[in-house]
Amino acid sequence: MEKEKGFKLEKSGVEIRVYNESAIRHNVAVVEYCRTCTAVFSGMGAGILGLTNLYGFGFYFVAIIGLWLILIAKAGTNYQSYFTSRRSLLTNGFFGALFTYILCWTFAYGMVHVY
Repeated sequence: MEKEKGFKLEKSGVEIRVYNESAIRHNVAVVEYCRTCTAVFSGMGAGILGLTNLYGFGFYFVAIIGLWLILIAKAGTNYQSYFTSRRSLLTNGFFGALFTYILCWTFAYGMVHVY
């Protein structure tokens, strides 16, 4: 992860935080790549395990929350140096990765348990 190469401005008692746009954009792209890989591998795992219905979706939520916790732990207590907010780490790209997960889940389930 790239660290923010910005600085703080204090003007008339108000703190203004300045971010390096290219570093933030790079970090978001890395997180999106991690989320996509997590969706693919957990989808394949859910399909191979034969999870169906809500158990399959629960597996996705556990995998994504696990990835979120890993990213928060890696960023440490000074996450503002890498990302604009913690919530954006969890919510950005959530549904895009869900569709990837469903695609891999149904493919693996069909290949292992149907054919």
